[in-house]
Amino acid sequence: MRAFCGQELGHVANFALAQVSEPQPGPEALRVRIEATALGFVDQLVMRSLYQQKPPLPFVPGGEIVGIVEAVGEGVADFTPGQRIAAWQFGGGLADQASVKAIHAVPVPEDLPSPKAAAVLLDYLTAYYGLFDRGSLAPGQTVLVTGASGGVGSAAVAIASAASARVIGLASTPEKQALVRRLGAEMAIDYRDGDWRDQLKRTFPQGVDRVFDPVGGSMFQQCFRSLAKHGQHLVVGFASGDGIPTLPANLPLLKSGALVGVDARYLWESDPTRVRAILGILLNLAARGKIDPPIAQVIKLDDVANAFALLEDPERIGKIVVVP
Repeated sequence: MRAFCGQELGHVANFALAQVSEPQPGPEALRVRIEATALGFVDQLVMRSLYQQKPPLPFVPGGEIVGIVEAVGEGVADFTPGQRIAAWQFGGGLADQASVKAIHAVPVPEDLPSPKAAAVLLDYLTAYYGLFDRGSLAPGQTVLVTGASGGVGSAAVAIASAASARVIGLASTPEKQALVRRLGAEMAIDYRDGDWRDQLKRTFPQGVDRVFDPVGGSMFQQCFRSLAKHGQHLVVGFASGDGIPTLPANLPLLKSGALVGVDARYLWESDPTRVRAILGILLNLAARGKIDPPIAQVIKLDDVANAFALLEDPERIGKIVVVP
């Protein structure tokens, strides 16, 4: 079978499409014929050896996988060959086949196309976990989303809007702001404007109940200052690349507010049953058209190196999905 494989981590040039042996499902695992694999920020970090967890070598990137079960290992009771499943794991998806642990797999609704199902997995899981499990978001509350046109940010906009929250998205270009509004945001503000906080305060003078923040960077403190009393700043990541921001300790005191960490990897490691439950909810919402993850481009596995070039494009809107 084909696999986009690297003998060492680092630049994408270290990886190439090669012929490798097909995986054999071990105990409690499945062999899956891949139909779609979505790519995102985490894939880039893992490939570059910048992620907290280092994968074994040789390494095949791509962890947001949808495919058909071909074979099951010993002890698998929930799945049979021919079923279509989705799973998130650390790599293996940029290939014709992959081995997937059954505990990480969920059935995919029949009416949901595989590229759409793959685009839901990590970003929407992170957003759902952050907003509800960690943030206890309730209908009618207000949410400020940074990086609102990005993968996790756009997922947070869509999910919070579907849950009847009032959403404000920070995004740069008019095209990205238009996407944020299409996903359900009440407001889309250009964070490059020096008065973006003043724009926010004119509509929400008491502040916002939640900040969903996958960006960090120079806006971090301003976002925390935008919280209402008893608000929560959900720390999802640091996509700005400006390093880890700091916060004066008096601000949580003055706001009676909280910094709350959102680590989907920890959830994946500690509570796979909850991960499967969330993914089941999200896939069914997508099948019913309640959420519609934007896809920038679908690329064939033979051209997979170009997918990573597209991931670097700052003007990109939507997920990159690789298909056989």
